[in-house]
Amino acid sequence: MGDANMRAELGSPGRRLGTLARHLGVDYSPASSSLMASHNASEIVTPSPTAGSYGGSVFANVVQAPEDPILGVTVAYNKDPSPVKVNLGVGAYRTEDGKPLVLNVVRRAEQLLVNDPSRVKEYLPITGLADFNKLSAKLIFGADSPAIQENRVATVQCLSGTGSLRVGGEFLARHHHEHTIYIPQPTWGNHPKVFTLAGLSVKTYRYYDPTTRGLNFQGLLEDLNMAPRGAIVLLHACAHNPTGVDPTLDQWEQIRLLIRSKGLLPFFDSAYQGFASGNLEADAQSIRMFVADGGECLTAQSYAKNMGLYGERVGALSIVCKSADVAVRVESQLKLVIRPMYSNPPIHGASIVATILKDREMYHEWTIELKAMADRIIRMRQQLFDALRTRGTPGDWSHIVKQIGMFTFTGLNREQVTSMTKEYHIYMTSDGRISMAGLSSKTVPHLAGAIHAAVTRIK
Repeated sequence: MGDANMRAELGSPGRRLGTLARHLGVDYSPASSSLMASHNASEIVTPSPTAGSYGGSVFANVVQAPEDPILGVTVAYNKDPSPVKVNLGVGAYRTEDGKPLVLNVVRRAEQLLVNDPSRVKEYLPITGLADFNKLSAKLIFGADSPAIQENRVATVQCLSGTGSLRVGGEFLARHHHEHTIYIPQPTWGNHPKVFTLAGLSVKTYRYYDPTTRGLNFQGLLEDLNMAPRGAIVLLHACAHNPTGVDPTLDQWEQIRLLIRSKGLLPFFDSAYQGFASGNLEADAQSIRMFVADGGECLTAQSYAKNMGLYGERVGALSIVCKSADVAVRVESQLKLVIRPMYSNPPIHGASIVATILKDREMYHEWTIELKAMADRIIRMRQQLFDALRTRGTPGDWSHIVKQIGMFTFTGLNREQVTSMTKEYHIYMTSDGRISMAGLSSKTVPHLAGAIHAAVTRIK
């Protein structure tokens, strides 16, 4: 058929109406006055009101959601034109110049991957990159871990720590007989949302003592002792968020004994291994104590902080089981959780991690850079404490140097925080949590002055 004839054929109103009629299963004759005239009114095809034909939206009743209490801090910070503004809200490492940091070893690993012509962009398996999973389990449990040697660990690559928690939560909601999870009070703001949406019932146990700005150890033991047998207990492996308060090793041992005697199931959130103390082994001790006793536990890992891979969303969920055959079945069920959720994880970030962890020289370089980040945060703690002491700021601020990790729970109240934001352009969460990683030697005096003014004027 020629182009002109084709245009004529396609452009014929009669032809188009006839084609439409066949699709709709109705009769049509060119002799009819119209397609619609040959049908009852009830058969006339009319636009659905959900199609927006009346000018309104089917989502008109959707209400504006509040900003995330943590990420919303950055939104407000970005809108502030002040040249002295400081963002201490989001937990992301910054250099002394206030800039994001990409580790040198990460750049090296990434370049190796880019230069490898054999690399492809095929889908990963549902469980993720095999090397990544194997190396992640060794990193958190130790290369000599009996659980690993006996093949009792089921590890799957997930979308950073958040995704690992969600997959673990949904697995437990489907396969664990007790659907109650106890989380510390306070805890990371996303924990209750993640576990509730995963299908678990969320309860809290006492953790932080605002009077001492330390651990309420007695309250913790009492609350866990009252938990029903089989209940899940969320534990921060190290550098508790938001308080920066961790149990001592002796206290961890008492917590372990109580959890095992009560038949509770520990679920560790490990977001800061190596980032808290600067030592990867030390920051994994709490988890390894539980694995060493032969009992079962879950661990969610994130490489956002300790490798600076925030936007790559790299994490792992490991479930330590009683036997190898149980671990195989657990992994099979984890696949059924993951497949309809996101099908399989991304390849790039996990390949960076695996490249670093399996190369002895690169691993060593990573530990040096990791310790440098941890040490800078520790220096910021000392500088802030010294600045407040020099000013004679009312109160005992020793908790700033006693706490560990990225965050400090200052003890500032909501009114004091609001005042510091309004008058000094310092942004933090309303509970007084500040990210020490967002501080620098240049901004410490500004923060100390703001804290001094706030606690002096507002009680």
